[in-house]
Amino acid sequence: MPETGVTFADVAEADQAKLELQEVVDFLKNPVKYTALGAKIPKGCLLVGPPCTGKTLLARAVAGEAGVPFFSSAASEFVELFVGVGASRVRDLFDKAKSKAPCIVFIDEIDAVRRQRGAGLDTVSLFSTEMDGFYGNSGVIVLAATNRPDVLDAALLTPGRFDRQVTVDRPEVAGRVKILQVHSRGKALAKDVDFGKIARRTLGFTGADLQNLMNEAAILAARRELKEINKDEISDALERIIAGPEMKNAVVSDEKEKLVAYHEAGRALVGALMPEYDPVAKISIIPRGQAGVLTLFAPSEERLESGLYSRSYLENQMAVTHGGRIAEEVIFGKENVTTGASNDFMRVSWVARQMVERFGFSKKIGQVAIGGGGGNPFLGPQMSLQKDYSMETADVVDAEVRDLVETAYSRAKQIITTHIDILHKLAQLLIEKGTVDGEEFMSLFIDGKAELYVS
Repeated sequence: MPETGVTFADVAEADQAKLELQEVVDFLKNPVKYTALGAKIPKGCLLVGPPCTGKTLLARAVAGEAGVPFFSSAASEFVELFVGVGASRVRDLFDKAKSKAPCIVFIDEIDAVRRQRGAGLDTVSLFSTEMDGFYGNSGVIVLAATNRPDVLDAALLTPGRFDRQVTVDRPEVAGRVKILQVHSRGKALAKDVDFGKIARRTLGFTGADLQNLMNEAAILAARRELKEINKDEISDALERIIAGPEMKNAVVSDEKEKLVAYHEAGRALVGALMPEYDPVAKISIIPRGQAGVLTLFAPSEERLESGLYSRSYLENQMAVTHGGRIAEEVIFGKENVTTGASNDFMRVSWVARQMVERFGFSKKIGQVAIGGGGGNPFLGPQMSLQKDYSMETADVVDAEVRDLVETAYSRAKQIITTHIDILHKLAQLLIEKGTVDGEEFMSLFIDGKAELYVS
């Protein structure tokens, strides 16, 4: 029966989740306020969200705020090979909780028991029975966490059990700033560290990811025998997390280094001059883990969270993806291009086909979604995707896809040939320094008086 020592003040961001859970805290502190009005607090709250978003921390904070005992267990502990072992553990957990009420019972990854019904190990039924057994407002509240609410047994989601769902999502920019401030406590930070800039570069990061980022930055600073964590250590730690550690001792020939530099310079050049596209944050040709080299773009927070992409954005994305291969062709000739763009071709083809078959961006196909006919998922992706249209329509789809790809290719080639001087300067800078940040990259366009592409 450990005391958590955690309160809502220790949970940065997740304001909406904390607001909903505040009712649970209030009930545990002042149950008479609710029972006098005939109200019943939810017996179970399901915390739903991606991994590492702070669901367990929130559950501990509820117990800490209310000052009540906290019992926790992973649902996997209740899944046993031998009949009765898991059920016995469920009974023991709830018996201890009832003897210490009011209290919090926390079940982590509760979706682990989703397949037990009808299998002889009826853990789900036992959970349901135990939760229904709390007569009146007994003060025992069950919190559970999952990132797969869709696979939970319906019996758990009925009123009187887990009848309330609290969403714990990835933090936005402002939330990431607060989380970075929390995880920077006790760390010696230099004055050049800007949490706002870090937050904008860590789109999609969870609280645990940001904690790991600051810890990695501290380790890098110690390794470099520094007394403070500078912005460079944080930037390097971020790239290490995203793409892997630098392989500075890797032997790279001058020819390969030049080819890679022009490939990445071509991609970055097209991306910078495409209207309504994500700005370039950093370019590096230093080998890193399995990623090799990288060109980092700073995607739009609003676009990523909404999942809404315009036709022009997708067309620009295809053009940017072509930039590397086109740079190779222009500089080294078509007979000397490499296989480095193989993944780029797959990406471009996939986007173009989605535009035609799913998004209604083809005039010839119209506002119709095609190509989504199910199939047997156990036969693999190729066999499971059954075509639900005729051969004639398939020819039209293929022609539309090819037209989108070729248009994107010609747009990218026009940009690179028009601004070939900037391409040379950027590639040379990459060869000399290995890495070029966004500000230095944009200075090349200011000096070259480059203009955005106009179709």
